[in-house]
Amino acid sequence: MKRQAKVIFAVSLLLIDVAMVVLAFFLAYELRLRIPWRMPAQNIGPFRDYAGMMAIYALAMITVFFFYRLYHRQRALSLIEEASSIFGAVSVGTIISIALTSFFFRDSVVELGYPWTMVMYSWLLTLFLVAVGRFAHSRIQRALQARGWGEDRLLIVGVNDVGQMIWQKVRYSPSLGYRVVGFISDSNGGSNGSNDETNNHTAAVDVPVLGKIEDIPRVIEEQDVSEVIVALPEASRDRIMTIISLCERGRVGIKVYPDVFQIMASQVSIGDLSGLPLLTVRDVALRGWRLTLKRAMDIVVSAVALVVLSPFMLLVALLIKLDSPGPVFYAQERMGLDAKPFWCLKFRSMRQDAEAETGPVWAKKDDPRRTRLGAFLRRFSIEELPQLINVLVGDMSLVGPRPERPVFVEQFKRSIPRYMDRHREKAGITGWAQVNGLRGDTSITERTKYDVWYIENWSLWLDIKILIRTIFMAFTDRNAY
Repeated sequence: MKRQAKVIFAVSLLLIDVAMVVLAFFLAYELRLRIPWRMPAQNIGPFRDYAGMMAIYALAMITVFFFYRLYHRQRALSLIEEASSIFGAVSVGTIISIALTSFFFRDSVVELGYPWTMVMYSWLLTLFLVAVGRFAHSRIQRALQARGWGEDRLLIVGVNDVGQMIWQKVRYSPSLGYRVVGFISDSNGGSNGSNDETNNHTAAVDVPVLGKIEDIPRVIEEQDVSEVIVALPEASRDRIMTIISLCERGRVGIKVYPDVFQIMASQVSIGDLSGLPLLTVRDVALRGWRLTLKRAMDIVVSAVALVVLSPFMLLVALLIKLDSPGPVFYAQERMGLDAKPFWCLKFRSMRQDAEAETGPVWAKKDDPRRTRLGAFLRRFSIEELPQLINVLVGDMSLVGPRPERPVFVEQFKRSIPRYMDRHREKAGITGWAQVNGLRGDTSITERTKYDVWYIENWSLWLDIKILIRTIFMAFTDRNAY
């Protein structure tokens, strides 16, 4: 049934793409007929004269889609990334179809006015219709998978914080099409692998521990496992290779959660010191035109957002005053660029003097210190909006590692590798770790890995993607409290 479901999903997606491409071509013809451009409508022939060109157009598009791997299932692909891939594939497909049409229909191109008047219509309509068709197909597929039809059975190796984080991701995203059948305990730990913190089989999840590393082949066969995720970021390479070898016996898909070095290795460069070869792994700071470009986006977006959101922020301020005694804003010292402190602004969401008895502590789920309105503000991250002022004055950036309080920074920098590398760039209102679910009471070690990856792989497009995902996550994030 599982294999049949995958075939059905793939074939149905192909048919939808073909239908959308053909429909786009037909609508382009109709638009050209009704909105003529540089050619009177009476000179346009019947649609059957364009049938051959339509076939070439559809064939070119579908072929390019294959080369762009748009029919290879990628669960982690966001809507933004898929839209970017569709834009590139449709653009290339349009160019190829024009070349093929000009070759096979060279005598008809001038007479029928194709592609010079229809190409723009076809390109724009194909972009829109293919995106709509794929979005609808994705919604239907995910709804079916969430109900168990065509789902993949997933085995997680590692009953530790990382393994439980992966389980939570799958649990809160049933549309991924995964069902976790159980965990594998890394019982050796120590020098041979990760120190499995919950080998007593009392993990805070309702999924069983099915065995140890050596039991992997048996578990894969008994549980009909489709995919294995190795969640042992601190395990030795030999240990990981052993696990992969055991998984390969069952012919399953294998994914490995990366360790710290794999996260940072993208920016490793080879240099020399008077002939002595050295690896440079810390040259990660934004400089030059990239820094200027990022700052320009911060100024423009924060200024526009403050103007647009000012009526809403004024309403929030009024509600805070009516809801509980105390100031509207709450300023808290945080560590920013180069570990320099600054005052981070927020709407007050907790009662006044909330830490008078406890001292500096993290917020937790159902935190009793929250005000009635504060619970709502924190649920949708509305209390973060005043940080746009921090961005405008230059203390923060729109996107970057989230700033921590000095007391916590002092703790983390002693125990977490490369933690202080987060401070080589400005802190952000949102970040790569946050849009991947690492906020609230989640692992600081994992957040640091995501933050360092972001710094080493920065691009303007990555910032834009993170901002868009942040907007959508404001309504769905379960770790916002």
